[in-house]
Amino acid sequence: MDSERILGITTHDASKAFDGYTLFSPYGRTQTYLVNMDGMVVHEWETGYQPGNWGYLLENGNLLYAGNTGKAPVPFAGGGGLLMELDWHGHVVWEYEDINLHHDFSRAANGNTMVLGWDPVPEAMTASVQGGVAGTELNGRIYADFIHEITPAGEISWEWHAHEALDVAEDILCPLEERHEWTHANTCTALPNGNVLTSFRHLNTIAIVDRVTGKFAWKLRDIRLGHQHDPSLLANGNILVFANGYHDHGAHPSSKVIEIDPRTNEFVWEYRSKPAWAFFSHFISSAQRLPNGNTLICEGSTGRIFEVTMDQEIVWEFVNPLFATHPRHGWVNCCFRARRYAPDFPGLAGRDLTPQR
Repeated sequence: MDSERILGITTHDASKAFDGYTLFSPYGRTQTYLVNMDGMVVHEWETGYQPGNWGYLLENGNLLYAGNTGKAPVPFAGGGGLLMELDWHGHVVWEYEDINLHHDFSRAANGNTMVLGWDPVPEAMTASVQGGVAGTELNGRIYADFIHEITPAGEISWEWHAHEALDVAEDILCPLEERHEWTHANTCTALPNGNVLTSFRHLNTIAIVDRVTGKFAWKLRDIRLGHQHDPSLLANGNILVFANGYHDHGAHPSSKVIEIDPRTNEFVWEYRSKPAWAFFSHFISSAQRLPNGNTLICEGSTGRIFEVTMDQEIVWEFVNPLFATHPRHGWVNCCFRARRYAPDFPGLAGRDLTPQR
């Protein structure tokens, strides 16, 4: 079946696409790849670990990458355990290990690093958590998430626990999900003002955590988010998010990318395909607003990375041709996220970007 798919570059309108280099970390592989607009590899990092779940470039050109150590204390999706910073040549210049780490991380403006991890809900609180499939706790326990701010020395300088901020009467677990995880957070983005943007997949909720009070500065719960991934704060103050469409109540499950005005909680723009079922990833995936106003979308389950205009036109498309065996998903070309970097991105200055293959 794989041979029937068109892999690599399928579309490229140079007059409308945003020129640059696209970074992705395929599932089942230990390499992270940077490709040009022709889909040619211009650089790669050998990390020694399969992604747990991705990596992105820092302003100095280093790769901040989460590796899956296989030591997660719980059998949940998204496990990582090791966060590494690798220089351009693949040398590890910093690392932090915690077997509870999962899904996401981000380097803060002060040089510290925000990390996301599994956190058991206090036993006395477990029975109060509403929703989910009855009797599916993990050995009687329910897990939520913590966010830690880690200094370069590996010390925890700030911490936040989701179960302390959530409301059991309001933050009700999706009835189709097992009760072993209340939240299943998949985003941990340090914002310029010190707050943290996060995403609770099992609650159809995205939120901003106030770093000072520990409370939510903003929170949106909406079934239309479809167990979402990768919310990001745009320059105009809006939130862009990949709405997976999982457990969609419609006739045909489909994914969307949505832009939300947090001042009104209105959906002010969206991308969806026609027909709707032509665009669907029930898990992982990402969306990035590019400087020219286009949006780079990673349809994670299919390894499809494509760029669309505000008018819904696909102007660049690349399907990851690098398949591998993943312990959970089998023979796949999945990618958790993808990011595009402009040719003048500081981390690329002076680098040899000659295509390798």
